[in-house]
Amino acid sequence: MTLSVLYALAGVGLFVLALHGLIVHAHLLRKVLALNIMGSGVFLIMVALARRATEAPDPVPHAMVITGIVVAVSATALALVLLLRLKEVTGRTELDEDQTPS
Repeated sequence: MTLSVLYALAGVGLFVLALHGLIVHAHLLRKVLALNIMGSGVFLIMVALARRATEAPDPVPHAMVITGIVVAVSATALALVLLLRLKEVTGRTELDEDQTPS
C-alpha cells in the first residue's frame, strides 16, 4: 500500500464520517463542522490522486486544493454569521424537521 492510497483512504473515511454527522445531527453548528470535515476529506483525496506512479505530482489539483481552502474558510465564516443571526432572531440553533415549505 503506497502513501497515496493511504491518504485517499483517509480522505474517504473523513468524508463518510462527516456525511454521517451531517445527516444525523440537527444542530446547525455541528452541520457546519461536518461540512468542513467533508471538505477536508475531499482535499485529501485530491492531493492523493495528484501523485502519479513515477512522475512528479500534478500541480493543478494542489492549486485547486489551495483555492478550495480559501473558499471553505469564507463559506464557513458566512455560515457562522448566518447561524448567529438565526439564533438572534429565533433563539434556536436547530431547524424544524416537520415544517413543509409553502
